Amino acid sequence: MSRPNAQSMKPATAAKKLDVYLPATPAEFQENPITRGALAALQADPPQWLQDLRRNGPHPKNLVAAKLGISIAGLTRGGVEKALTTEQIDALLEEQPDWLVAERESYQEVLREQRRLKAVRAEQARGD
Repeated sequence: MSRPNAQSMKPATAAKKLDVYLPATPAEFQENPITRGALAALQADPPQWLQDLRRNGPHPKNLVAAKLGISIAGLTRGGVEKALTTEQIDALLEEQPDWLVAERESYQEVLREQRRLKAVRAEQARGD
């Protein structure tokens, strides 16, 4: 039994690796498996549609959350259920709604606690 040399992935996996929102990609991208070579080519020399998508969105939730400085769960708590464009993200950052301010503070507290715990574990590892 022979196997093809070029491994391929589902469009959803390729979209995640490219940090783009799958429903916003061209139909051809959504409907066909993507080889590792094709993915590497897209990363090395992004076509115009990929450049536009990365610049303007809509962006997947992980990028929206990162751009807003909150967690993905914070997006949901804030009522953000769909992908947002760069313009919508910028508007939220400008408006600073109460939920966003609270989520940003909460997220920073979580990050501080993670750093503290990492330092404690490192100290314990040195002491053992």
